[in-house]
This record gives sequence, C-alpha cells and structure tokens, in this order.
Amino acid sequence: MIPYSDPSEPQHLTPFVNASLIAVNFAVFFYELHEQSIGQLNHFYLSYSVIPCEIFQRCHDFSGAPQPVYLTIVTSMFMHAGWLHILGNMIFLWVFGDNVENAMGHWRYLIFYLACGVVAAITQSAIDVGSTIPSLGASGAIAGVLAAYLVLLPTAIIRTLVFWFIIPLPVGIYAWVLIGFWFVEQLFSGVTSLGPSAQTGGVAFFAHIGGFICGLLLVWVLRQPHRVDRMKTYHRRLHGGYGTGPG
Repeated sequence: MIPYSDPSEPQHLTPFVNASLIAVNFAVFFYELHEQSIGQLNHFYLSYSVIPCEIFQRCHDFSGAPQPVYLTIVTSMFMHAGWLHILGNMIFLWVFGDNVENAMGHWRYLIFYLACGVVAAITQSAIDVGSTIPSLGASGAIAGVLAAYLVLLPTAIIRTLVFWFIIPLPVGIYAWVLIGFWFVEQLFSGVTSLGPSAQTGGVAFFAHIGGFICGLLLVWVLRQPHRVDRMKTYHRRLHGGYGTGPG
C-alpha cells in the first residue's frame, strides 16, 4: 500500500519543518550518489550509520566516525541505502508529517521527530548490542510520525494505492486501518526475526517499533490541544468519501 494524500484543514500551518526534513534527506542522498567509488560510499555508510557495538562500546569506533560516536544516532536518520528506501520513507513523511506538524507547531514537531528517531536507533541497537551491522534511514522517526497521526486523526481517510498484481488501484483507507496494519506487520516481523541478528532483509524492525511507541507517548506531551480540536472539528464536518469518519 502506498499512501499519497490525506485531508488537511483550511487553517493548516505551512509545514516548513516537514518540508525541510524531506529536503535534507534528499540532499544527503544526492551526496551519497556522487561518491566516486563503492569504497568511498561504504566508508561514508560505516562512518555515519549507527553501529550497535560502537554505541554500546563493544567494539572500536570506525576510523571515520564522528566523535562522540553517539552523534551517529542523529546522522543516520538522514541517510538512505537506495532509491526505494528514500522514496518509500519520504512519501510517508510527506503524507502524514504535515498534519502532525500542524497539531504541534514547528519547533515541537522538530523535537518530536528527532526524539522518535533517537529512540528508534537506540531500540534497534539494544536488541543486539554486539552487532556490527550499520543501521540507517528515517523510518524510525517516521514511525513516530505515524503513531502521532494515529492518535490525532484515526478516522481520517488516506488516499492510497493498493496493488492488485501490478495494477495500482486508488482507494480510501481509514488511518487507523492503514497505520494499524503497518505496525502489526512491523511487530510480527520483528518478533520472528529474533535470533542471531534482529535485523533481517535489511529492515530494522525494532527501530520502527521503538520509534512508534515513542511517538504514541510523546504526542500527548507535544500536541497543542487547541490545534488538535480545530483539526478534529474540520474532519467531523467533512462529507462524502474523502476525509470522513465516524465520530
């Protein structure tokens, strides 16, 4: 399922922070694309990704890593391993991030996003503290954004492409169904991946789980109730298939 649109109330804040986060992610990715060799790109990944054994001091820091090495918890949030990786993450951030920023305000949303990313990276690292597998990507922070959206606007209708074989079909899906299905999938995949390494197939499932749980809790602290009330009032007044929901 690929979400591509959701309803926003008319007095919506211009999502400067969300747009800036997307821009920074793409800027770093384009920098990666211009690395001159595979060796240089691997050196970049090993330097700025999160490596659990470095975070928990079970191995020596990579020679190119920033100091203190804990800075990689932040730098890794803005790195991606390929086009599918970054496009998948940025589509979700574009669709869901603006309404979460609207509910919190600009600076609170930035704090929220970074906090969820930090918790996500630490959670993934804590699952296998001796791992030398680099973790990178914005998906842990975006998982927190999804959790906040679930709390704020569970009955919003998300315009989504659902694939029947190779045919994309546009449908409207309740946010709680789309996000709930996504989280259950991450939880199931994370539990079944437990073993020699909790990172399977290149996906850090426990980063998603940690970021999501952080988002579920932190949204109650950083949301601004008057903004949330205005958003929910708008959604209740919507009619027709797009943007309606019970309650």
